[in-house]
Amino acid sequence: MLIEEIIGEGYVQTWGRGPKGVVRRYRCTDGPKKNRVVAKPTTCSTAVSQKKSHTLKKTRRTKGRSQAVKRAVTMKRPTSGRISAINKATKRRSSGSNIRPPKRNRKTKR
Repeated sequence: MLIEEIIGEGYVQTWGRGPKGVVRRYRCTDGPKKNRVVAKPTTCSTAVSQKKSHTLKKTRRTKGRSQAVKRAVTMKRPTSGRISAINKATKRRSSGSNIRPPKRNRKTKR
């Protein structure tokens, strides 16, 4: 059992793009908005708006290609590289525990 299962917060901190560079974001780990990156952790437990969801699905069907081009341009910006590096470092630091695995007995057979 993990500590997160006991506490049940429902989000983990991550970093994302904002109007002035890198800003703190939260990734929902459970609830109706699981795996979504949001600005406030309280958003994770709110209901999904069906109208907005349907509108976005329709937009993606019609403008998928132009959105892909826009996304490619956005991901070339320096801020995106910084965010990737910060999130990778955070993931490595927080995913493992500080306890080292037991050392193997390296006795050789003769």
